Amino acid sequence: MENDKKTSSTYFFYKSVLRKVSFDAVLFKKELKKGLIALSEREGIRLYRWALTFTRTQPDLNCNIQFAF
Repeated sequence: MENDKKTSSTYFFYKSVLRKVSFDAVLFKKELKKGLIALSEREGIRLYRWALTFTRTQPDLNCNIQFAF
């Protein structure tokens, strides 16, 4: 994919972290917030969209991850 070439390693790092902490909804939300702050706006949006999709497939993460930034 062409977009993968332009995506930083930090994006993939936070995606990996989120997968690893998916056992705890509070920790997941905390790490997602850290990732959104650390990433560029474009990558932050991409990570947030991924998180929305990921939480739909993980019923134990059925938490409200809506942020009011």
